[in-house]
Amino acid sequence: MSLLILSIIVQVALIIHVVKTGRNQIWIWVLALLSLPGAIAYIAVEIVPELFRSRTAQRAARGLRKAMDPARELRRYESEARVAGNVASRQRYEEAIGQYREALSGLYEHDPNLMLGLAQAQFGKGDASAARATLDELIRRNPDFRSPAGHLLYARALEAEGNVPKALEEYAVLAPSYPGAEASVRYAQLLQAQGRRAEAQKVARELLEQARIAPGHYRRAQRPWLDAAQRLL
Repeated sequence: MSLLILSIIVQVALIIHVVKTGRNQIWIWVLALLSLPGAIAYIAVEIVPELFRSRTAQRAARGLRKAMDPARELRRYESEARVAGNVASRQRYEEAIGQYREALSGLYEHDPNLMLGLAQAQFGKGDASAARATLDELIRRNPDFRSPAGHLLYARALEAEGNVPKALEEYAVLAPSYPGAEASVRYAQLLQAQGRRAEAQKVARELLEQARIAPGHYRRAQRPWLDAAQRLL
């Protein structure tokens, strides 16, 4: 849990850096989808060369080494989590929410990637209603924006709010095109939870059949979700 929270905080900071410095927007997807490996790649390709061109290179390099080796901070987060449990976790998400709200100003007041990051942090904190409201506003302000991750988050937020019929509708639309197994598995799990076992098994079976002919790297990356689908049969 502590590693997840630390990863979210790093992602938040770097995505904000991408937007505010006008970097190639592809970095946002790299950071969002690859988490820590994406952060390392961004730091190495975009930040390190810039730092070493500055007059404060040595001081910045020391800071970079600290950021690239988060063990110290991770131990502190773990210690806090043991003492405070979910309270510490919520505080970390609160920090991320604060950073996103600060970034959502001026030219970036309605930036869709920053709004999506805010919704993810709100959901991680456990505030599904706030996450869903942020996503509703995101679409209202950016009607052409498309994000599989955002769509999945919207379905999960609806489910967490207890709006099961609407959540099932969103999962049904998303599952066939989602770039991974998670959406289909969550759809099947919710169907089963509603007593619709035959439909749940059909979704899980179709997912597993597609996975059998998919590249090996896909099956390895999706193994936890494919195992979950297998358990539904």
